[in-house]
Amino acid sequence: MAKNMVGVIGAGVMGSDIALDLSAYGFEVFLKDVDQSALLKAKHKITSTYKLVRLMKGTSFSYSLEELLSRIQFVTELEGIEKADIVIENITEDFELKKKLYLELRDVCREDAVFGVNTSCISITKLAGLMHKPQNVIGMHFLNPVPMKNLVEVIRGVHTSEETLDRTKSFLKTIGKTWVIVEDFPGFVTNRVLMVTINECIWLLQEQVARPEDVDKIFRKGFGHKMGPLATADLIGLDTVLYSLEVLFESYKDPKYRPCPLLKNMVNAGLLGKKTGRGFFKYPAP
Repeated sequence: MAKNMVGVIGAGVMGSDIALDLSAYGFEVFLKDVDQSALLKAKHKITSTYKLVRLMKGTSFSYSLEELLSRIQFVTELEGIEKADIVIENITEDFELKKKLYLELRDVCREDAVFGVNTSCISITKLAGLMHKPQNVIGMHFLNPVPMKNLVEVIRGVHTSEETLDRTKSFLKTIGKTWVIVEDFPGFVTNRVLMVTINECIWLLQEQVARPEDVDKIFRKGFGHKMGPLATADLIGLDTVLYSLEVLFESYKDPKYRPCPLLKNMVNAGLLGKKTGRGFFKYPAP
């Protein structure tokens, strides 16, 4: 029997993976994006991720693709999201776009709904201040790829209530995740460290200190990382990396967060990483 509904806003790489993961744990998923083409891409992404998860998890992941897709509603409007107990937001790292969305959500969602902000850097407290019940807003920073990563960085905003924190922990436990609770400072822990590392590696490329494959090899073979920083950037999306660095730079006014010009050039050229087929490395056509 399906569990309660979870609303997932934003059907990009992260939203698609979250929808797949939730459906595998028996949740009904309301997956919303701005247009039908984005949802079509999401369905293709879910299909490809499903194959990878089946390969990696084997018999422990025994659900059919049809069964999982039957639990996901692909929609372009918010009508129906009022049934959701939890809403997880994953749209672009742009405060103005998020602000517009939250002003809509606060008037259509259930009064007791928990809003999980899946953001890399944007303030949970600032977004909560837009809502009728700011105590119901909390950061849920999932790691990529979601079905293969068990850790979620939970961010407690100034207004976040203990009840919301408890409901979040209960929800995450239900979907097989563990968590670390951190306070609401831009970048939190993961991206305050990761984005500086990625940015510094891009500076190495711009200064022709080393090739992308050699930079990542040092981290994989020398430090035991499963994936190098540049491959991680390609997986995240170079546009998201750039947006995150811009938020960190604006928030802290610290030059260590200044985005490398090479990163800006790649984003301007549409070389966004795995989702476009080319970033620091080449990938099969999306």
